[in-house]
Amino acid sequence: MHENQLDGGRLPPVDKWNPPLSGDIDIRITRQGIWFHEGGEIKRQPLVKLFSSILKRENSEYFLVTPVEKWRIQVEDAPFFFTVLGVEHRGDEQALVLTSSTDDVVIVSREHPLRVAVDAVSGEPSPYIRVRGGMEGLLSRSVYYQLADISEAQQVAGEEILGVSSMGCFFSLY
Repeated sequence: MHENQLDGGRLPPVDKWNPPLSGDIDIRITRQGIWFHEGGEIKRQPLVKLFSSILKRENSEYFLVTPVEKWRIQVEDAPFFFTVLGVEHRGDEQALVLTSSTDDVVIVSREHPLRVAVDAVSGEPSPYIRVRGGMEGLLSRSVYYQLADISEAQQVAGEEILGVSSMGCFFSLY
């Protein structure tokens, strides 16, 4: 059975850590969830997972924090990138389980809603899920297509909406 957040407690308590700003560090997370340091990709996955576990958002900025240091980093879109969709059944309810490239596991639910932003110019959809601490994750195109494949139409406010159900909630796919 999955917890909504990494087995419910293995993450450091970054929400309780508020050291003064140490400065900016040349770390960037791309739209596809790839981490870069000083222009080079960070290829050691355990290091990327460690960094993602100490990530914190304040307003629209992202930081790597410890009890005594706080370094500002750059995030192109969302700091998490979800690449795997699982469908489980819990009693009568369907649970959509998403896994990120940093092994964060999140169940689409009222606490972790799915939303889709549509680019005003291209019309391209960008699906996101709330992860933790005000941070979101972008779903990969393949995961979005998998969701579309299992979607169903429901009447919402007199309009037929295409979406998915998870943990008793319905989420629009557009």
